[in-house]
Amino acid sequence: MLDQLVIAGRAFRSRLIVGTGKYRSHGEMVRAHQASGAEMVTVAVRRVNLTDKSKESLLDSIDRSQFFLLPNTAGCYTAEEAVRTARLGREVGLSEWVKLEVIGDQQTLFPDTAELIVATQILVKEGFVVLPYTNDDLVVARKLIDAGAAAVMPLGAPIGSGMGIQNAANLRILRERITEVPLIVDAGVGTASDAAVAMELGADGVLMNTAIAEAADTVLMAEAMRDAVAAGRKAFLAGRIPKKLYASASSPLSGVVR
Repeated sequence: MLDQLVIAGRAFRSRLIVGTGKYRSHGEMVRAHQASGAEMVTVAVRRVNLTDKSKESLLDSIDRSQFFLLPNTAGCYTAEEAVRTARLGREVGLSEWVKLEVIGDQQTLFPDTAELIVATQILVKEGFVVLPYTNDDLVVARKLIDAGAAAVMPLGAPIGSGMGIQNAANLRILRERITEVPLIVDAGVGTASDAAVAMELGADGVLMNTAIAEAADTVLMAEAMRDAVAAGRKAFLAGRIPKKLYASASSPLSGVVR
């Protein structure tokens, strides 16, 4: 049986979701997307040309027969802004799915969780499939689920920081206590080992952009992230051995020739 990521009834073979910002060229982005093996690509509604057909658009470089488009509300600081942006994305035919971002602090890009919950409630009532970017707080996660979120997407570290998973304990708690919807680590991944750690902690998927887009070799990093997410998932399913303070012989002592 295939081990698939299922969100709102839609199945994905890949558990890696990739972004579209910060690439040096659209061509480089296309090559990295192909190498990543991802099936879902997120794009900021407010940062793409949606109206002027005479100008090149980022969307022209995304093969929508191959990649599922996940619009996001990056750059929004209030629930009202985020809701309006999500509606715009749907009106121009992008998707009724939305990666919901409501930022509360410009320097850290940490989410405004109060506004995030309000925006989630409104968009769910309007028929959106909402995937909110949030902090690693169990209480907030539960409120988002109660509001109808189709997934919970806690940060591993500040957006674009590349610091990796900063609070493994909170992610473990989220994994143990959230079973109704997928748990997708969003933001902070810097290299392949970070992605593997997120998956080994039980995340159902990882969303990343900067770690690939700003790598010296974007295609090679995309391949590394693809493999790391797959390996981390297998390790989680396999079940790691418990950590011990003292050594434990790898070969049994019974029957040893003396």
